[in-house]
Amino acid sequence: MLTAKPLEALSHIRHGFFTREGGVSKGIYASLNCGLGSDDDKGAVSENRARVAQGVNVAPDRLLTVHQIHSPNVIRVTELWEPSAAPQADAMVTDLPDVALAVLAADCAPVLFADNGAGVIGAAHAGWKGAFTGVLEATIDAMVKMGGARERIVAAIGPCISRDAYEVGPEFRDRFLDTDKANDKWFVASARDGHFMFDLPAYAASRLKAAEIAAIALPGVCTYADEKRFFSYRRTTHRGEGDYGRQMSAIALR
Repeated sequence: MLTAKPLEALSHIRHGFFTREGGVSKGIYASLNCGLGSDDDKGAVSENRARVAQGVNVAPDRLLTVHQIHSPNVIRVTELWEPSAAPQADAMVTDLPDVALAVLAADCAPVLFADNGAGVIGAAHAGWKGAFTGVLEATIDAMVKMGGARERIVAAIGPCISRDAYEVGPEFRDRFLDTDKANDKWFVASARDGHFMFDLPAYAASRLKAAEIAAIALPGVCTYADEKRFFSYRRTTHRGEGDYGRQMSAIALR
């Protein structure tokens, strides 16, 4: 797994941006596929998720995920649930100790949050739609309602697709410009006429910066480009493969 320095520095936080390595899945899912929504063997996925739980030192039944729907919806975690009963949302916050909040991604940006002083953590799944509609700000707001403070909250954006691999059409860019002309800076022209390359991690970081939190870490790695370490929905699509794995990112309070 990968870690982020702003979170590593916090004494009561355990976290990890897990790669696709170190699991038991086979074939296109090799090897640490944590996506129950994939067509992978469910027993293998359960074992992989247990390994992630072990990586952040929680029991497997204390590793929580939501049914991700590319929304700004945030759940406050006050009790455990089974994966089959996961609520629909794209972010979670909690102050419960030894509970890991985990999000799945395969090009979208996983974002982990912590306020060490207040003992509040958060995890968000931020694809373009979630970031655009405010899932990151909603997560921060939910943490503040639980006693967190913006001047203490740190956030780390995990491995996701980079600008060099994220080509979009004109209607995609227009959606952003219609909201704010300044969003043009997150796009550069692609080699294909009328198309653009979109910088998801920089856009997500800009939303976090505008929220005036204490620190933000960027990933520096691209899920599309690094096939050895990461699953990628877009890479799978370009190859015409039938399905893809999902890597997991998790954070827990000691």
